[in-house]
Amino acid sequence: MDRAYAEPLDVRAVATVANLSEAHFSRSFRATFGETPHRYLQRRRVERSMFLLRETDRSVTDVCFDVGFTSLGTFSRTFHEIVGETPSEYRAGHGPVMAPNCIWMAATRPVVAAAGVVVRSSSFGEADAPAAP
Repeated sequence: MDRAYAEPLDVRAVATVANLSEAHFSRSFRATFGETPHRYLQRRRVERSMFLLRETDRSVTDVCFDVGFTSLGTFSRTFHEIVGETPSEYRAGHGPVMAPNCIWMAATRPVVAAAGVVVRSSSFGEADAPAAP
């Protein structure tokens, strides 16, 4: 899914590769990654669109279709849900990043902005905060 993020998601094909039923694959994926395969793919597409909005002059519509969304409205709504601002607002407030890729990835990881509370969209691969002594 990470390599083919711009392609339509075919849960049946991915489940077949994993030798699981679609339902079991979706449940297992959610239990492992904390989100459904569809939401994971949306987040990956938004991550890529964030890069394209910052680093290129392509229109928001072109970026939308480049990353695999088929509707500008769905792209804008999903982008706003994950990032907390519209694609145009994001572009206006964020220029090109001049940092090593590992730092850039950590700094630009999408977060979910809901009811004024900012939460990471997943905790996969992130260490828990150390416990207080």
